[in-house]
Amino acid sequence: MKDQIRVRIGDHIKEQIADLQTAAESWNPQRSLSWAFETFGNHVAISSAFGAEGMVLIDMASRQNKNFRLFTIDTEFLFPETYNLMDRIEEKYGITIEKVYSVLSPEEQERTHGAALWTRDPDSCCNLRKVEPLRRKLGELSAWITSIRRDQTSIRSSARRLEWDVKFGLVKVNPIVDWTSKQVWRYIHDHDVPYNALHNQDYPSIGCTHCTRAVRLGEDPRAGRWPEFAKTECGLHIIEPVPDLSAAVVSKAAKFGN
Repeated sequence: MKDQIRVRIGDHIKEQIADLQTAAESWNPQRSLSWAFETFGNHVAISSAFGAEGMVLIDMASRQNKNFRLFTIDTEFLFPETYNLMDRIEEKYGITIEKVYSVLSPEEQERTHGAALWTRDPDSCCNLRKVEPLRRKLGELSAWITSIRRDQTSIRSSARRLEWDVKFGLVKVNPIVDWTSKQVWRYIHDHDVPYNALHNQDYPSIGCTHCTRAVRLGEDPRAGRWPEFAKTECGLHIIEPVPDLSAAVVSKAAKFGN
């Protein structure tokens, strides 16, 4: 029954998103957050890996809703500095971070897929430790809030402030999608927002220990992610095209027509 209700709500909200999308582009981050909280209540949550952008959203949300939901995908390969920041967030904002894990422990993954999968097939590793855990978590929600920005990667350049997430089948809210890195850091300094200590050591983008390094002078801010591969996304924000089934349908119809 819960899944049936969620599908009906999803269909209804999907139509509203199409109507609101243009107007939402003029909303500021605070308005975007308030709309999400007012519309979805306890069925919306912020997803964060606790980068600088995520910390801005967490601080903004705390000023509007003391009981906001916050979750993270814990790959079990995060930096000690990231785990330390998570403890500081819970203490400062008085919340409990909902931690989501892969169905496979690191040891089970190694037994099943071999040692150091990230060195051979980082897409598969990300899928096991990030994408599928996220899919399970989003199945509990009607909407999720992210801290992506359009100028981070080419894939994110077309993101809207308010959109229907085709990949995961729910509403996606991106409150600071049009912000620059300078705006992010200005907010952090103006509001004394805690942030990952690795940012002070030339890590502008922080993921797992195995797939993140400091960037060198003149490099793109995301050059330290999966540095040995032509990969800039873990897969959470990649929109997968809907397959064209028309040819298959025609073929099937022809088969049964004979």
